[in-house]
Amino acid sequence: MRINTSLTPQKLQRKIHRFWELSAAKIRALEAYDIAKGSPVFTVRGRYTARGWTEWTQGFQYGSAILQFDATDESEFLEIGRRNTAEKMAPHISHFGVHDHGFNNVSTYGNLLRLMNEGRIPENPWERAFYELALKISGAVQARRWTNTAEGGGFIYSFNGPHSLFVDSIRSLRSLALAHKLGHVLMEENDRKISLLDRLHQHAAAIAKYNVRADGGVAHEAIFNVNDGCFRCPNSQQGWSPFTTWTRGLAWAMLGFAEQLEFLRAIGNRQNEPLLRNAAKATCDFYIEQATAADGIPYWDTGAPNLHQLGDWQRKPSNPFNDWEPVDSSAAAIAAQGLLRLGRYLGGRPESGSHSSQASDSRLKTQDSGLKYWQAGLTVLDTLLDEPYLSTEARHQGLILHSVYHHPNRWDYVPRGRKIPCGESSMWGDYHAREVALYVQRVACDQPYLAFWN
Repeated sequence: MRINTSLTPQKLQRKIHRFWELSAAKIRALEAYDIAKGSPVFTVRGRYTARGWTEWTQGFQYGSAILQFDATDESEFLEIGRRNTAEKMAPHISHFGVHDHGFNNVSTYGNLLRLMNEGRIPENPWERAFYELALKISGAVQARRWTNTAEGGGFIYSFNGPHSLFVDSIRSLRSLALAHKLGHVLMEENDRKISLLDRLHQHAAAIAKYNVRADGGVAHEAIFNVNDGCFRCPNSQQGWSPFTTWTRGLAWAMLGFAEQLEFLRAIGNRQNEPLLRNAAKATCDFYIEQATAADGIPYWDTGAPNLHQLGDWQRKPSNPFNDWEPVDSSAAAIAAQGLLRLGRYLGGRPESGSHSSQASDSRLKTQDSGLKYWQAGLTVLDTLLDEPYLSTEARHQGLILHSVYHHPNRWDYVPRGRKIPCGESSMWGDYHAREVALYVQRVACDQPYLAFWN
């Protein structure tokens, strides 16, 4: 990856302003979506459609409207997000069958509570209690989905079953974090109280140990023997193989570790800090050095079988219109925020205030300063905020183009005349692009630091 050392949050504000203008129209267009068909997942010929696996994307739809209000103060988007959260998100609070509580519930109830805590929406005791109760239950329900390991720890198991640990579930730890911060615990048989913070630590440690390889690459899934809790092998659902790196899984790890480091520092708990810090740095280093093209956009898997057809792809800008392997812009949107948060955590950037206009090469090479990660995050975002990744066509409902969902299963749309998926968007890609744009906007404008536990 070729890191642009001259970028600052302030220099991206013109692009971010254009981004929010385009985003507004996309959110309005989705208000007419027929939810009876299932939650919108990805676009086909520019129109959002459902794709059954689990209902893990509905929170991104309504959470996007809340982020739009956060960025622009346009009250219509607050109304969209607040009304749909109250009317449609309740089943996700008590959903015992998935590992996606952080995606659905923190994106909706969590964002709304954060806005009230920040004074962005009026204080209302009953509304506050509504959001807090939803988040307490969500955190406990998520933590109840538990497998003990042979080494004395445990993990939140995936929708595949008690044997399965998914790397993306690290971002659902936000649901446990919020519930813990609100004073909640998981109650088990005989009124046994289980600490949600303790389960957060165990799960994060399990992902660091079993899903993150020594070189910083990740396995999408870790498989365990449920009879004795012993680890058996890596696996992959959406990647090319257990021994390559599915880049969206890598991005989930980058962001999840960085966020948990920030949260634990904020509450004064440094348990497992070296382990999580090393995992965050390893995954972010792998992304920068091995997983992306020169402009910061990755192809869908680092071991994709036809990458060699693209020549020295890591030294060239990404090409979403090639004939061999698709890029995944959604992985880039997630990874950008992970890079920025780790960079700040390591001292690369303060919470707010004016920043120097250029990063020195000597500081950039000092990993512990965090500057390398900060500038890399800005570089990835800079690429996403422009064509061919930013969707400027009014008839296209997606915001960030060239996202893929499940390439091994061939779920993604391949346009006529093309050999691989391209030109389409996803709910998670669009949401996380909005989230990282808001993050950088707040830094540039000296606004409160964007954190899920605010």
